[in-house]
Amino acid sequence: MTHMDFEALVALLRRIFLANGTSPLVADSLARNCAGAERDAAMSHGLFRMAGYVATLRSGWVDGRATPVVEDAGASFLRVDAANGFAQPALAAAAPLAMAMARKTGACVVAIRRSHHFAALWPDVEPFAEAGLVAIAMVDSMAVVVPPGARRPVYGTNPLAFAAPREGGRILVFDQAVSVLAHGDVQIAARDGHELPPGAGVDAAGQPTRDPRAVLDGGALLPFGGHKGAAIAMMIEIMAGALTGGLYSHEVDWSAHPGAQTPCTGECLILIDPARAGPAAGFAARVEHLVATLRAAGQDRMPGDRRFAAREKALRDGVLVSAAMLHHLESLMG
Repeated sequence: MTHMDFEALVALLRRIFLANGTSPLVADSLARNCAGAERDAAMSHGLFRMAGYVATLRSGWVDGRATPVVEDAGASFLRVDAANGFAQPALAAAAPLAMAMARKTGACVVAIRRSHHFAALWPDVEPFAEAGLVAIAMVDSMAVVVPPGARRPVYGTNPLAFAAPREGGRILVFDQAVSVLAHGDVQIAARDGHELPPGAGVDAAGQPTRDPRAVLDGGALLPFGGHKGAAIAMMIEIMAGALTGGLYSHEVDWSAHPGAQTPCTGECLILIDPARAGPAAGFAARVEHLVATLRAAGQDRMPGDRRFAAREKALRDGVLVSAAMLHHLESLMG
């Protein structure tokens, strides 16, 4: 194992993306996102994902040089055509105007379509909260989650991320799938030979299983909380699929592109300027009051705390990367 400087890791991943046909802008965006997940100890969205990115780029399923088109659709609404490219560059193209709109009108909806999202979602919302806005993002993916009572998967893992400013320049942020586990966690469990927790998935016959390979081989994940999690999954399908003009999870079809792994669907981002409800400092203080109340009640860890602690350590000591992973990354160059 070796400790890599974070910026050195970003530079390595950037070279891999460039070697596999992305534009410099896309390479920068994806490399920083992927390295950031590894830095924050979110391994299912970190370096583990690089092979999937490369396989997808080589399959021709995604356009690594796509130029997103941002369309002003009203005082508080932006449409973004990602042009069959990745979602992060599309969001980056819309972000300055989206923040300006939110500050001018109080809110802004960013509806991204024809976009591939294969990464952690919290990096999409963190910068907006750091700028003093409340941000909510949601993405549908590919059909790997079976609704209660259904016979086949319809929903994606459909992550939902939320971020809000706190006092002292800090933020509160969470990023969670609607499934019991992220799909990447199931893949890692299969790779490492670990069982899944009870109630996480079913096999191809619809029977409960703790075998990650059975879930991946014709089975499906289950939504957290049964019907309640499934209802949230439905909302995200509607917001990220129907509202944006993107595909639903069950409509994703990459069968003509062997090796493709990134779902081409949509992303919906909602920005709210809390200053419209009163002084911005008052909002941050109210959020901090809730955090203090939770801590006084015995909740030691707030959403995002573990990632922030891992981030601080990695930025101080370096990101821990195994020799095997470094060799694997080097193999993805060409």
